[in-house]
Amino acid sequence: MLTKITMNNFKSFKNQTTVDLTKTNYTVLPKNVSENGVLKGCMFVGANASGKSNIILSVKLLLDLLFSERSINSGMFKCMFGTGYSYSLVYDFLIDTKKVKYAIEVDTRKVGITEKLYVEDQLLLDRIGVSAKSYIAEKAGNFYDESDVGKDTLFLRTLYFNTKFASNKILVKWMDYLKNSVYINMFDQVIQSYGKTDLSLAQYLDRDGCNEINDFFTEYNFEQKVEYAHSAEGTNYRIIAGDDEKEKSIFFRRKDVDVPIPFVEESMGNQNLLRLLPAFLYVLKKGGMLLIDEFSSGFHNQLESLMVRYFMQKSKNAQMIFVSHSTNLLSNSILRPDQEYTVEFHGNEGSSIHRISSDQPRSAQNVEKMYVSGVFGGIPLYHEVADEN
Repeated sequence: MLTKITMNNFKSFKNQTTVDLTKTNYTVLPKNVSENGVLKGCMFVGANASGKSNIILSVKLLLDLLFSERSINSGMFKCMFGTGYSYSLVYDFLIDTKKVKYAIEVDTRKVGITEKLYVEDQLLLDRIGVSAKSYIAEKAGNFYDESDVGKDTLFLRTLYFNTKFASNKILVKWMDYLKNSVYINMFDQVIQSYGKTDLSLAQYLDRDGCNEINDFFTEYNFEQKVEYAHSAEGTNYRIIAGDDEKEKSIFFRRKDVDVPIPFVEESMGNQNLLRLLPAFLYVLKKGGMLLIDEFSSGFHNQLESLMVRYFMQKSKNAQMIFVSHSTNLLSNSILRPDQEYTVEFHGNEGSSIHRISSDQPRSAQNVEKMYVSGVFGGIPLYHEVADEN
């Protein structure tokens, strides 16, 4: 599981910034902490354009570079108002009680990449530019040069796809954890999975049917179900998906309403919920990171609360890292203070984060009210609209 992310001169984060996912001394919501002491996720809240999405992007970038054949665009990720020509990212994980640390630094002037991989503080990969040495398979190390090391791609990716890290079980489990991760942008309706399983809604329903989703709806009293079929019948009419009998559509069935509602006619919130659920349920079962940007897009506050609680309760080896504007989630009955971060933007100094637990709010205090009143920062400073005389 992910324990830390450290960004330096990355996007809006000019200064070195660390997001910590290890638990603190809080005792509230023990179910939000995995057995290894790592938090099952965290939330970022703050004004628009404060840099929240860039934190999600810092994790997504690793997944993209490893599994999506993406090259590093040298100027795309460096902080535009930062000093120097390099940006860096350091990722810390805990895999089966073993610490895995992976660090990358990109020099945008020389277009040079540095990579270092450690397991339990033992250096296993050391790459500078187009030269690298790996100690993964051989203790004495294997040397690689420009014929093996691409100047704008991760050598970790090359090593993994060439060897699958067969000689190192911890690295195999680490890569599996990463591959089981999913990125979702609720506003743009983007769902990106990094393994072989397609988690788009239609593919999920074709493969797994509606039972798992409908069981979720029943358990939590949604008073609706979904059908995935060529046709659906209601009072006095029938809806057909198309001329081809193999063609299917999604229909909602609401309690006490004998009318099938086509997916495209449903509310944005219900559409987004249905798009989210395949990835949501998959990551919970497989273990991995669920990265969600704009989580509050179209959702009622209570629905967001339910989804977060469900994830924290059901997760054993999965994490939910998300951005939301729903301040009601800042509650000691939903998330622990060490799972909550505020984000602010400070002009040329860039973005900064503040972990709410660092102010040591008591379990009985109303964290949402404290946030709205400005105690933790990360709120917009708009002028109020004046009352009319």
